[in-house]
Amino acid sequence: MTETPNLVAFTPERLEKVKEIIARYPEGRQKSALLPVLHVAQEQWGWLSSEVMDYVAGILSIEPVEVYEVATFYTMYHLDPVGKHVIEYCRTGPCCLMGGEDVYGHLKKKLGIDAGQTTTDGLFTLKEVECLAACGWGPVFQIREQFYMNLTNDKVDEIIEELSK
Repeated sequence: MTETPNLVAFTPERLEKVKEIIARYPEGRQKSALLPVLHVAQEQWGWLSSEVMDYVAGILSIEPVEVYEVATFYTMYHLDPVGKHVIEYCRTGPCCLMGGEDVYGHLKKKLGIDAGQTTTDGLFTLKEVECLAACGWGPVFQIREQFYMNLTNDKVDEIIEELSK
């Protein structure tokens, strides 16, 4: 039987980082490292394909379904290819009450995409999420760790222009 080479593999630097993460947890509790290891994987590949999730499961000695359960639960993990800037837009009540639906409509029109889509230039992906815990500053969206609050159509235009450079 000939083994098929694994086409999915962490870079040596990321593999070292993963080993450090796993070492934080007691022997036999490597599953506890799943969330941070998925972050490292997404950092390398940009999104989590089934092959990447299977690879992570193998590293952690857990079943692939255990990885899928976690990756599909949290909106911070991308299960499809995404643009350079993933705009996670809050669609909950407080943001909507503060004008979020109008601003969100403007954002979609400006980018020419709908939720779950990526612009043709690959710069932006729009993702609807539940509460970003900035209810007093809505409407709000997040790109990576950066929050953009008290959004207006003009602010959205400025942000998109800046990120398009």
